[in-house]
Amino acid sequence: MALIILDVVGLVPSMIGESTPHLQSLRNSGGMRRLECPFPAVTCTSQATLLTGTLPRDHGIVANGWYFRENQEIWLWRQSHGLLQREDVHTEISRRRPRSKVARWFLWYAMGAPCAFVATPRPQYKADGRKLPDVWTHPETLRESLQAELGTFPLFNFWGPTANEVSSSWIIDSARSLLKRESVDVLSVYVPHLDYDLQRFGPDSIEAKRAIGAVDRILGPMLTEATARGDKVIVWSEYGIESARAVIHPNRLLREAGLLAVRNEDGEILDPVASRAFAVADHQVAHVYVRDRADIARARAALATDPNIESILDGASLASEGLDHPRSGELLCVARTGAWFTYYPWFDDAKAPDFARCVDIHRKPGYDPCELVFDPKHPAPKFGAAWRLLKKSLGFRTTFNLIGLDPSIVKGTHGRRSPPSGDGPLVMTNFRHTGLDDAGALSASGFRDLILHAAGVGG
Repeated sequence: MALIILDVVGLVPSMIGESTPHLQSLRNSGGMRRLECPFPAVTCTSQATLLTGTLPRDHGIVANGWYFRENQEIWLWRQSHGLLQREDVHTEISRRRPRSKVARWFLWYAMGAPCAFVATPRPQYKADGRKLPDVWTHPETLRESLQAELGTFPLFNFWGPTANEVSSSWIIDSARSLLKRESVDVLSVYVPHLDYDLQRFGPDSIEAKRAIGAVDRILGPMLTEATARGDKVIVWSEYGIESARAVIHPNRLLREAGLLAVRNEDGEILDPVASRAFAVADHQVAHVYVRDRADIARARAALATDPNIESILDGASLASEGLDHPRSGELLCVARTGAWFTYYPWFDDAKAPDFARCVDIHRKPGYDPCELVFDPKHPAPKFGAAWRLLKKSLGFRTTFNLIGLDPSIVKGTHGRRSPPSGDGPLVMTNFRHTGLDDAGALSASGFRDLILHAAGVGG
């Protein structure tokens, strides 16, 4: 009997019903409770907070990326387990029960995690500029056996304008394959695709409802097999998504105030080394790094001119949110409901750098949800993508510049803390647990304890 933990990104209580028969059955056989929403409510922070039961000041994951001061570079979506500064539940179970076989499947900070089995996306970057889909696994033999059985990992369905349920299906099928070929005690799986359509089309859209049904359909075989084996199942989510209605450009505000510098490289690129202050945008929050503390008031004043910024945290207010960590900015901007932050430092789209119109999560100095949508101004984006792919395969250099720069195309966002009574993250089980009977939201430490008890380790 195994413990299966499924992180279904964007799933909230109101989605569980007739259109999700498998999830509804799971809830009815065990229980459901709201989770206390981590802050910032973004992927990497939410996972770190809920899986360690601690705050960002302890685990160090202050956002999906931050300014690495020692390197003077902005990096998002790093994968090293070494960045996590507190022990998570997977590591704790492995440490306290050395004979237990724990699998960490596509969750962030998986590379180098002390687990028996690990899988995570890891493209190959070729010298000629090609990016080839691939995964990193432990043990290495899993990489070949899984892709031989299921085909190459569908990287371009995992992120970008063609991201969809194909990626979730591959991840779930590979996890089911692992359960069949190996003796696994705890399997923790990341199920990503619902998040995509909620951001593209908004949480109230027809497309979102279809994506919810697809989640249930994809999880169905795994949940059915788990029931037949007598496995325990925990389904959880990281945050809820709200409708996006307004956009904030914090780096433009700082540039107007004379605090942000750009470097001209066939377009205007944010230069963190030369800047006195700059923002690392991440959905509905933005860490603002200020080189000289004497400029903090000036930066705050520049940012406060945008009415869609609800609050600007610093010092004591950062500490009250558990974000007093060296990786955090000197300031943290929080958007009002329905607003979100871009990373754009340029004023004229004609001066945007070449990577701005591409899916390029590692070069952009901030999160860009526009990467989920083809540029609506392009006459034939899918044909354009196929043509560029053909050119690339023939050895020609080309740029996949098919992403637009109009942020109004984004219809869903997250990052703010969900209100206690709102449609935020949840936890469901197929077994009874006293922690799910209480009113109110389950805390991060309570969620961690739930997993440890279900794994037979205790609190």
